[in-house]
Amino acid sequence: MERSADGVLEGSDIGSQKDRVVTEEEWLQKWETGNIGFHKEQGHPLFQKYLDVLLNGRSGLRVFFPLCGKAVEMKWLADMGHSVVGVEVSEQALKEFFAEHSLPYCEEPVPEISGAKKLRSASGNISLYCCSIYDLSSSIVGKFDGVWDRGSLVAVNPCDRQRYVSLMITLMEKNSSYLLVTVSYDPNKHKGPPFYVPESEIKSLFGNHCEIKCLQKVDDFSDRHRQWGLDYFLEVLYILKFVA
Repeated sequence: MERSADGVLEGSDIGSQKDRVVTEEEWLQKWETGNIGFHKEQGHPLFQKYLDVLLNGRSGLRVFFPLCGKAVEMKWLADMGHSVVGVEVSEQALKEFFAEHSLPYCEEPVPEISGAKKLRSASGNISLYCCSIYDLSSSIVGKFDGVWDRGSLVAVNPCDRQRYVSLMITLMEKNSSYLLVTVSYDPNKHKGPPFYVPESEIKSLFGNHCEIKCLQKVDDFSDRHRQWGLDYFLEVLYILKFVA
């Protein structure tokens, strides 16, 4: 165990979570039953605080939202003139996104992916793919200048993390920035998701491909986490810079 700067003991062992698997059907069920406590209707405070770090003064960026749900931040970036691409298995989540923002959209097939569809805003700068993230590739969606990864890496089954990160790396442009939010808690007290991803694992997954800096750790403990049997819950924000 390592004691982090804020005094919380942080282990590199994810305990029994390493074998935990959440199926696609279980995620679809969460959306169907409204069990989406992970969705933030007002957006994420860390996104608002560090958006300038992601954009770095650049305009007209392509920004990727993996496992996007109906994240309101996608609308914010599109309104700023950026192009947004998301991917999500729940078609309901994507349709709710467009409905809740009163955005007209069209549905298009994705020829390269059997059964997939793309929901594209009439303005053209929001394209949301309804399929497994692992069906995507840079030949289908292109490459990105920025990524907002909140509720994505921490939702991926631990056994799939290497596969996920390997894909994400192939989608990054040179000189791109990747904002990553992880969570820290005692993984022996809650089975996840969201899953505990220690800093040591972030470094082993991404370290050979980018510069990694921890920007902030936030105490996000609430009654919800107490009901999970936890006594602390942190959100940890990293900036990953893919240098040329």
